[in-house]
Amino acid sequence: MAWLDSVPVTPLIILALTLGLAPFVPEPHLVEKLRMLVAGQLTRPIDIFDMVLHGTPWLLLAAKLIRMQLTSP
Repeated sequence: MAWLDSVPVTPLIILALTLGLAPFVPEPHLVEKLRMLVAGQLTRPIDIFDMVLHGTPWLLLAAKLIRMQLTSP
């Protein structure tokens, strides 16, 4: 996972806050898709793709922060 170590945290934070939460009104897409997932309504391929698209920046940021925590002295 050397590629993740080479990525700075700042771009990941910016990606998570922009792409991860866009569109902001009426509610973030990721929140909407997670509600659909919990309700069992996430069945259309476009909705699944949308959840992956908006969730990936958050997953990368979480992985980076966990990796930084585990590798710090």
